[in-house]
Amino acid sequence: MPGAQTAANATGGTVNTVLGPVPARDLGVVAVHEALLSVLPGAEYAFDVTIDRAEVFEILAGKLRDFRERGGGTIVDGTGMFHGRDLRLYEALSRTTGVHIVASTGQGPEGLLGGYFLTPQTDPPTPWPAEKFADLFAEEVTEGMVVPRVERRGAAGLVATAATREGMTATDESLFRGAARAALATGVPVSLRHGNDAVRDLEVVLDEGLPAGRVAVGGLDRADAVASGAPLEIAARGAFVLLDCVGTEDGGHITDAERASLVAELVAAGHGARVLLSSGATGVAKGHPANEVGYGHVLTAFAPLLKARGLGDEDVRRILVGNPRDLLSVR
Repeated sequence: MPGAQTAANATGGTVNTVLGPVPARDLGVVAVHEALLSVLPGAEYAFDVTIDRAEVFEILAGKLRDFRERGGGTIVDGTGMFHGRDLRLYEALSRTTGVHIVASTGQGPEGLLGGYFLTPQTDPPTPWPAEKFADLFAEEVTEGMVVPRVERRGAAGLVATAATREGMTATDESLFRGAARAALATGVPVSLRHGNDAVRDLEVVLDEGLPAGRVAVGGLDRADAVASGAPLEIAARGAFVLLDCVGTEDGGHITDAERASLVAELVAAGHGARVLLSSGATGVAKGHPANEVGYGHVLTAFAPLLKARGLGDEDVRRILVGNPRDLLSVR
């Protein structure tokens, strides 16, 4: 059962940020799937990964200020537990820039898990079961997110997980089921990135009893997902359709013009309340290439495309403000 931060309803509830619960109505425009500091191989940095935290702070502060100046209010960092999440840094950034930051718990896909989660001390070695992942993620909401080897800080605002691109593995399924159970226990939502079958992957978390309206399915602006008809089917099932690579036009994704047409199609089909937008931008990347699209791209470059497709101001505001508020409110 959700704790003291449970919301009676979306507009009157609260959202877990790195500085504590804030009223959902105060989030403003939300970028629902971004990365602040993204590091591979993660919390246990490789010997050749060096991080100047003062430099990282200045870079991220500049990008967050720019986002705020363009009308943004909240950034959701969807990187999960072990890919550079730096809670003290995020707290300082939020205080300095005035941008709300929602951090996430969760892990995945299997290929990015550390060996500890793949071969615990069992005979024979087996991956963690769903209930252990559920306990791990839920504690990051109820007791605070872990600063490795030091302490716990603020409560996670969502559980983020991902399936292997080629298709969900048995370990991925444990992660998805654990994420769903943690969401049920704590009242925060799940944000998932699908593997090769978005509808089937959604069904895994729904099978745990999690309401579809508490799930955002990311990666739905991938060309293969659109070709399969997944966005409309996901919306019809009541989950959020997360187009989370707005601004990326690399052949593996549809173009922004095609994204705008897809959003217009979803709205025309009566699914406007189930659309979410983000760029998957990387503020600072270490150990892998950054996605250099700015946090404000949706506001400044993509929103005009939506209006050119016939969406009104209220439609756009619902997608950028109302829908993220509904998803992130603790229930």
